[in-house]
Amino acid sequence: MRIQHILLLSSCIVLILTGLPIKFHDTAWGVFMFDLMGGIQNSALLHRIGAVGLIAVGLYHALYTVAFAEGRKNFFKLIPGPKDAKDLLQMLKYFVGSTDEKPKFDRFSYVEKFDYWAVYWGIIIMVGSGLFLWFTEMVLRVFPKYVLDIAKEAHSDEALLATLAIIIWHFYNVHFNPHKFPMNKVWLTGKLSEEEMIEEHPLEYEEILREDERQRRESR
Repeated sequence: MRIQHILLLSSCIVLILTGLPIKFHDTAWGVFMFDLMGGIQNSALLHRIGAVGLIAVGLYHALYTVAFAEGRKNFFKLIPGPKDAKDLLQMLKYFVGSTDEKPKFDRFSYVEKFDYWAVYWGIIIMVGSGLFLWFTEMVLRVFPKYVLDIAKEAHSDEALLATLAIIIWHFYNVHFNPHKFPMNKVWLTGKLSEEEMIEEHPLEYEEILREDERQRRESR
């Protein structure tokens, strides 16, 4: 999963750096970025390379959730349920000071589930609309021009939304949060300390303890 995350991160960085200058081509920094990359054609080529990377990691992740036991287990745990709504309400109560008790999370909190499904949504929109823009002539043979115009607007607006979500929402929750600043190293190590497990994923921690105890009893 760490490799998937790094590939996704790399693809998104390339797509953002090469895509936003297109949206803001009439600004000074947009022109600067084009010059930095050697012109619009080079920028477009790099953007398509990033797109291929995004498609590849999306397809591999889909395979991972189907063909690997760990992938299937994590996928089902990432499906939102009634507990997530209760956890959100409990956290809001905690934030406003009406309770001292935080919600207890399992392997994934409602924030992590939102992040996960937002990526799914983003990939579907960006890849779908991006392919329409990539193969314009083929699309216009089948669809009227307004479909291509819709794809262009969807691609442009979703790209900006995704960029803002990554910088403001994801980076804060994962890295800039005072409890994690300057960086949460789990994306590099794949590990959390016992203290972090107790604080952030107490239900999973309790499950691990029960499983360890069960294995000890069976080994006697």
